[in-house]
Amino acid sequence: MLYPLFFKPIPKERIWGGRKLISYLKKTFRGEDIGESWELSAVSGNESVVSNGILKGKHLKELIETYKAGLVGKSVYDRFGNDFPILIKYIDAQKDLSLQLHPNDQLAKERHNSLGKNEMWYIMSADKGSKLITGFSKNTDQNEYQQYLENGQIESLLHYETVNSGDTFFIQTGTVHAIGAGILLAEIQQTSDVTYRIFDWNRKDKYGNTRELHTALAIDVIDFSKRDDHKVEYDQKPNQRNAMVNSSYFKTDIIPLEGDVSINMDQLDSFVVLMAVDGNNEIIVDNNSYELPFGSTVLLPACLNSFTIQANNSKVLMITI
Repeated sequence: MLYPLFFKPIPKERIWGGRKLISYLKKTFRGEDIGESWELSAVSGNESVVSNGILKGKHLKELIETYKAGLVGKSVYDRFGNDFPILIKYIDAQKDLSLQLHPNDQLAKERHNSLGKNEMWYIMSADKGSKLITGFSKNTDQNEYQQYLENGQIESLLHYETVNSGDTFFIQTGTVHAIGAGILLAEIQQTSDVTYRIFDWNRKDKYGNTRELHTALAIDVIDFSKRDDHKVEYDQKPNQRNAMVNSSYFKTDIIPLEGDVSINMDQLDSFVVLMAVDGNNEIIVDNNSYELPFGSTVLLPACLNSFTIQANNSKVLMITI
C-alpha cells in the first residue's frame, strides 16, 4: 500500500548560494554557499531517497519501476515510463546566478539524451529591490546579441523584473534568464540538468577559476524576441485550487489555506506533489496524519483516493502532470 512519500533533500553548493535554506527553511545541511535543495529528483546520480515509512531508503526510480502507474498515474506512465518527469527544488540566491537558458525537448534529446527544461519559479521571499532577468528588453537578433555579448554590454539588452514574495514566472526553453541576488524561490521544472551558461558576470570561484560558458551551444537555442508572458497572473481564493501554470510539462496550482481542504484524486490520473511555500500544514490520508512544515515537499502517489490539507494561514503549491 502506497502512502505519502517524503524524500531526503539533496543539497547543492553553488558559487552564488547562501544560508537561507538552512536558516529560513530549516534544512539540516552542512557546508557553505548552499544554493539548491533538490527535493524530488530522478536525475541520474542525484536520485531522491525516501525518508519515511516502510519504503524508507528506496530510490524514486526504484519505486516507479515497482509500482508503475500506481505511483505516477497511467497517463504519466504511458508517456514517460520509468522516468520521473519533473524536478522539484528550493533555491537560495545570495548572489546573482549566471545568465543562462535551456534547450527544448528535441535539441536536449539530440545533444544530451535528456528532456528539455521548461521551468517555473514561485518567489517565497525577496530582499528589497531584488530582480530577475527574463528575456530581452527589446526584439533583437543573433548578430546584435553577439555584438552586445562580445563588447561586454549584454546587461543593457536584458529585461529586469523587480520581484516580491508571491510573484510567479514561467520560463520556457530558449528564454535567457537569471535569478538575482536576495531571492528565495520554489522551482518546478522538467527533469533535466542541462543548462547553457552564456555570461557569468566575469566572476571567479574560490580557486580563481572562471566557470565554463556555452555560448556556441546556446546560439541556435535563444529566443531573441521580446516577450511579456513570463510573469504569471493568478487568483488566491482561499481553500481552493487556483491555477498558476497549466502546460504540457506540468500543472501547478496554489492553495491558500484557512482551515481544511480536501482534494479528490480519482480524476487526476497523476501523482501530486505538494510544496509548503508559506506556513506549516498537516496532510490527512486514510485517517493517517503527516506533517508538512514550511519548506518541505511530499509526493502523493496516484493510487490514493483523496487527501486533506489542514492549516491556518498557509500556502501550498500543488503540482501534477
